[in-house]
Amino acid sequence: MGLGKWIGFLAFAIALYILWELRQVLLLVFAAVVFATALSSLAKSLQRFGLKRGGAVLVSIVTLVVLMVLFVALIVPPFITQFQQLVLLVPQGLDRIEVWFQQMQQLIPGSSQYVPGVDQLVQQIQPFVTRVLGNFLALFSNALTALLNILLVLILTIMLLINPQPYRQGFISLFPSFYRRRADQILSLCEVSLVNWIIGILINMVVIGVVSGIALLILGVPLVLANALLAGLLEAIPNVGPVLSVIPPIAVALLDAPWKALAVLIVYILIQQLEQYLLVPFVMSKQVSILPAVTLISQVVCAIAFGFIGLFLAIPLVIVGQIWIREALVRDILDRWRKDEYEAQIIEHAQAELQKLPEAPQEVIDAPNESDPS
Repeated sequence: MGLGKWIGFLAFAIALYILWELRQVLLLVFAAVVFATALSSLAKSLQRFGLKRGGAVLVSIVTLVVLMVLFVALIVPPFITQFQQLVLLVPQGLDRIEVWFQQMQQLIPGSSQYVPGVDQLVQQIQPFVTRVLGNFLALFSNALTALLNILLVLILTIMLLINPQPYRQGFISLFPSFYRRRADQILSLCEVSLVNWIIGILINMVVIGVVSGIALLILGVPLVLANALLAGLLEAIPNVGPVLSVIPPIAVALLDAPWKALAVLIVYILIQQLEQYLLVPFVMSKQVSILPAVTLISQVVCAIAFGFIGLFLAIPLVIVGQIWIREALVRDILDRWRKDEYEAQIIEHAQAELQKLPEAPQEVIDAPNESDPS
């Protein structure tokens, strides 16, 4: 390999290292792109009612700010209060589970062989759940860092929303000239898929949060707002979120009555079945289909590489990546690999076979056509 190739390889490795060091900032930029895409779709919908682009963008931004202010003013203070109580009550509920299993092993002879190591399992789960809840609490308590990240994402979102074309054209210009129109088409596909995902996940979050709150209120489980809001927020994390959302209400219900904990588990299972068989087919019909194994693997990888924010943005990252792989790699490269050469070989072979056919006698060619009236 020549000196030029070595220099190019070194420059590529340095670029990858710089991107890796800036991964948190790039993730916030991607979050701003996702929000700007959603608000741009809202602005386009408002333009259909006669509003100009500037007015539609202003209405979209005002709507976003009003929703954020209402959420912070009405939901966050009682949620933090109830969540602090939840962090204290969940370990007590897990201790209650351990005590019950120990009593069952004492009352029922030989029961320990059917539930081996249950007390050790509970002892291992308890610090894990406490640590997870503590991370949630630390996320809300670290107000300065969270506020700066939110402000950065909000400012970038507004900048991208006001005039998105220069940013879009700048990204498209990174591609060769012959592929720029195709890159613009792929970006449009990504935009449609992201908007469908955002609409679908918002509907899922609202429905799951409301239904969970109503069910917990009927069962008389304490801290309804915190548990319901957690169920709605964690709905944005497929596979992992629903499992985590059921632990706090069960632990709190155990402190009140055992049957409530069992009822909470049954209700949450029914809610998830409602989501799988009614909500998902209804609101996600236009979304890019992602295999369950790919979803789970992407969540694990994004959580390890990017942390808690990466876990939330794993699905949109997979949606965008899947579209680019399908369109740019599979359809434009792999499906066309040596396609022209293959077609040329087929034509050449057909011409060779035609040349091997015997020629018709000259008298047959010159013979008059009997159907000719002349």
